[in-house]
Amino acid sequence: MRPHPAIALVLLALLGPPSPLRARVNVVSLPARDAVQLTIYNAVDLTMVRERRGLVFRKGLNKLEFSWANTLIDPTSVELRALTHADQVEVLDARFPPRVANTLEWRIQSEIATEVTIEIRYFTSGINWAADYVIEAAPDESAMNLAGYVRVNNQSGEDYDNAEVRLVVGTIRLVEQIVQLARQRSEEQLGRTLGLATNMLRKDVDAAKEVYFAFDTKLSELEGAMMAGRGGAARPKAVTKESLSEYFLYTVEGRDTIPHGWSRRLPSFKASGVPIASHYKFERERWGDQVMRHYRFTNSEPARLGKEPLPDGVAHAFRVATGDRLYDFVGRASMKYIPVAEEVELALGADPQVRVKPVLMDWSKTGVRFDQDGNVKGWTTKETWEIEVQNSKPIPVTLDIRRTFSGDWDLASPASYEKVDAEKVKFLVPLKPREKQVLSYELTTRHGLNATR
Repeated sequence: MRPHPAIALVLLALLGPPSPLRARVNVVSLPARDAVQLTIYNAVDLTMVRERRGLVFRKGLNKLEFSWANTLIDPTSVELRALTHADQVEVLDARFPPRVANTLEWRIQSEIATEVTIEIRYFTSGINWAADYVIEAAPDESAMNLAGYVRVNNQSGEDYDNAEVRLVVGTIRLVEQIVQLARQRSEEQLGRTLGLATNMLRKDVDAAKEVYFAFDTKLSELEGAMMAGRGGAARPKAVTKESLSEYFLYTVEGRDTIPHGWSRRLPSFKASGVPIASHYKFERERWGDQVMRHYRFTNSEPARLGKEPLPDGVAHAFRVATGDRLYDFVGRASMKYIPVAEEVELALGADPQVRVKPVLMDWSKTGVRFDQDGNVKGWTTKETWEIEVQNSKPIPVTLDIRRTFSGDWDLASPASYEKVDAEKVKFLVPLKPREKQVLSYELTTRHGLNATR
């Protein structure tokens, strides 16, 4: 715990007409949060915080103050409601106190003197989460074990003790101004922002808050159903998931203390025996003379995945190289959001153990045509190429070799190939371990008046 928590709450009883001194006496010490829940959205820098506290109200008019100094809390989003004795406790209004920085004040009317459980909800930025994946490919690169993790980072300026954590995949429509408000760090910036908040902006911000609060309520209902389904059985901490329309909810079991500056990696899922197709691609126009390794798989149940979408993240791939499970590092790739049933191809970088070397063996020009002034207006070129390919790996590989041509061209080759589009062909070449091959083709290109298309 930091010695000066960012959120300070004080409860004051109004004993007659307030004065600058009298209004800030009779401070009641508050217990720590009874509970706090964080719902972190990875699509925007925004987290919904719900905290509960037990407060002793006096009968009559009470003041409750909320401070957000040195945090990224959006003060315009702060809301309070009574969870117990709700019909006897009424929030009259909320205001920014004069001459008191970074503080919001509620005036609360209580019909009874008793302890009341309250909930405070607000948005903060600076808390985010990201996914990362570890791929353990089989020695022949035909299957893999895939492990997913989520990493939560807190740079919000506030400590959250004993917090429940929920992670949401998916984008919720949000009024841009509320994100801007949440990012304001200084009182001067906040003052300018609030000064520009016209009635229309206020309506937009309130509407955006309602969208998030309503969505938060749906998530809570869904999570309750999930907890009921688990039956409360004891188990190691894990991340459970459930879909909600186009969104997806990850709920971290148990609670964690999440101080400012904290980062923690949590397990999300593990899948074994996921089929993969390992491809090695050569395309000089894209990667020069390097051969790039790719892993392709599908996020589907037949592929032993498909229970959930896979969020944006980074994948680190390794291959089991020996019988005693020593690993070779294969590469690192960014992975975009993958819906259920969608195929993904990970570009894992260059592999120097697979080599492709195109060599021009012969070139000639024929069929030259001239106009009446002796200028060349048409001609045909013929190029003979050999492509040397080599697999120095102890496993078989499949090479995808792409060649790009322009103009009116024809290709002749003893090797089979596929025409990808009007300017590109693809050779698929299987190579055994330590194998070398030579491919050849003849390219005929018609220029100028000789072109037929």
